[in-house]
Amino acid sequence: MAANASATAHATERIAQLKSELEQHNRNYYVLDQPTIADGEWDKLFHELVALETQYPELLTVDSPTQRVGGKPLDMFAEVTHRVPMLSLGNAFSDADIDNFDRRCREGLSLTDTMIEYACEPKFDGLAISLTYVDGVFVQGATRGDGAVGEGVTENLKTIKSIPLAIKDQHKPALLEVRGEVIMLRKDFDKLNARQAARDEKLFVNPRNAAAGALRQLDSKLTAARPLTFFAYGIGAVEGVSVPTTHSALMAWLETLGFPVARQRGVVKGVEGLREFYQHIGETRPRLPYVIDGVVYKVNRFDQQQTLGFVSRAPRFAIAHKFPAEEATTVLLGIDVQVGRTGAITPVARLQPVFVGGTTVSNATLHNEDEIRRKDLRIGDTVVVRRAGDVIPEVAAVIIEKRPANAGTFVMPTRCPECDSAIVKLEGEAIARCTGGLICPAQRKQALLHYAERRAVDIEGLGDKLVEQLVDAGVVHTPADLYRLGLAALSNLDRMAEKSATNLLAAIEKSKHTTLAKFLFGLGIRHIGETTAKDLAKYFGNLDAIMDANVEQLLEVHDVGPVVAQSLRQFFDEPYNREVVEQLRACKVTWPETETQQGRGSQAENASNAASGADLGVFHGKTVVLTGTLGAMSRDEAKDKLETLGAKVAGSVSKKTDYVVAGAEAGSKLDKAVELGVAVLDEAQFLSMLSDK
Repeated sequence: MAANASATAHATERIAQLKSELEQHNRNYYVLDQPTIADGEWDKLFHELVALETQYPELLTVDSPTQRVGGKPLDMFAEVTHRVPMLSLGNAFSDADIDNFDRRCREGLSLTDTMIEYACEPKFDGLAISLTYVDGVFVQGATRGDGAVGEGVTENLKTIKSIPLAIKDQHKPALLEVRGEVIMLRKDFDKLNARQAARDEKLFVNPRNAAAGALRQLDSKLTAARPLTFFAYGIGAVEGVSVPTTHSALMAWLETLGFPVARQRGVVKGVEGLREFYQHIGETRPRLPYVIDGVVYKVNRFDQQQTLGFVSRAPRFAIAHKFPAEEATTVLLGIDVQVGRTGAITPVARLQPVFVGGTTVSNATLHNEDEIRRKDLRIGDTVVVRRAGDVIPEVAAVIIEKRPANAGTFVMPTRCPECDSAIVKLEGEAIARCTGGLICPAQRKQALLHYAERRAVDIEGLGDKLVEQLVDAGVVHTPADLYRLGLAALSNLDRMAEKSATNLLAAIEKSKHTTLAKFLFGLGIRHIGETTAKDLAKYFGNLDAIMDANVEQLLEVHDVGPVVAQSLRQFFDEPYNREVVEQLRACKVTWPETETQQGRGSQAENASNAASGADLGVFHGKTVVLTGTLGAMSRDEAKDKLETLGAKVAGSVSKKTDYVVAGAEAGSKLDKAVELGVAVLDEAQFLSMLSDK
């Protein structure tokens, strides 16, 4: 008993230490932007904490950093009534509006001839939220809603690492409602859209939309996958502590409690001070790490705020000074095309330089050919350029009245400007794409990352930064070049020690032994996902048959429609892509190949063969469930082998399951199999049947 008590005491002490260290590192990274520890070291501390909390579940608390990963999905958000209403601000758009605001404040305070002190800060373009802390612990978070009632999004807010799960100050309030804004930083928004583009998924319009969509996910694990940030700008209800007497002092106090606040804030006097702050923020706006759409002015003293009070649903003591619409007119000098990381061809307007939104713009996106036709844009037109929400400048409209007689019509090129591969636009799609996926310089980095990912050939350790270095140094151009890398070439890269280089070369060597489905998926052919790649591999059996198949033959494959067949055909019609495939084969990238299902006959004929006893293997056509840990291979490797042999690998056990493969520490799936009378194979039996096929 004494030993157990001693172990628990030691675990309690270590857990407290780990929680404190991890939260401090989170604050350094996400709030102060001054990381003091490498990501790998943070991961080690985090996993140690997870292990201790798993061993001692009674020591797990709601303010632990491990509770930021997201909980169970909700059916709907609960309503939360705000103790103090979350009111919106009135807007000002001109100097006259600001003059009137200052005049009303002075009159309301009977200070006609005295300048008022104002607290000024950026107006974030995000979502207003309220965080409730009881005895220093975060217990509830809610959206603004209608000001009186919002939606409870507590679990989602817990995933935001800049929001403290607990207030560490020794004088923490019994109750504190912190008001602020959830946003997405520019750099995080760019990374998110890069990931969306890499997956051929819809891009987000601006950071606000991306943040709003993330915060209102019913599954908080989806919120955790989005890089959200929080900034405090005030408080609601508070009990058990005396708060500062001015807004500026309140912000400083919140910062000491661990809440991030805007650094670009200040205290000014009178209307001239407001104008100077507005001008300063407007000039620095393009360089800010986040999107803002104006500045907020608040009477600094709380006693004066209380005297001024409220009108309707807005305070009299505060106002939002919005930036003007960011539009300007200029001349469209020409239209070029750019090739994106996934091969998307985007027309780009070359403009007569014009100052708009705090910067000089000479290029603007035109999105796609259909958009050019819809707006009836001609080269030589006078156009309206917009920088809405600080996103990439776009041509919003054309001024037809100013169109010159010799205005030219844009024609989409048929060959890629980067690699001379064909440009195609599939039926039903708005975006034209380069077909030179494996050799196009613009797509090179994305093609390499896709080829190396776990679901493809799986080159462990080949991540974004390393690929970027390899490509920028001119060392790697196609996936085949990865297999020609040596220790000397890798050792010249930043942060690449000999051990890391050796491990990477071993991972590259291991990736030579793959499956046809993984290799096909790794080529990055548009519309060819994992499932389709498996269907193609299963049907044709070898790569040559797939590369040479015509559209009609491809349409014979399960779930392959005209769009997929056309995309596959166009990819292999490009000589450059075939050349890279042959280079990969020459580098000894191999996989098991089988007799083609196409060669054996149609799907109907194959079914007939199976019925008449044709030997397609013991697992062919069977439904198999994997559970527990296998010693000889990973779960993914076992799944690949089964699917190569024609089995369907399911995630749950039912009466339709033919086999359950039970490794070490098999769980409830094994119990379910026994209950239903499903055949259970241990690892030795499974490996034996695999070898017999």
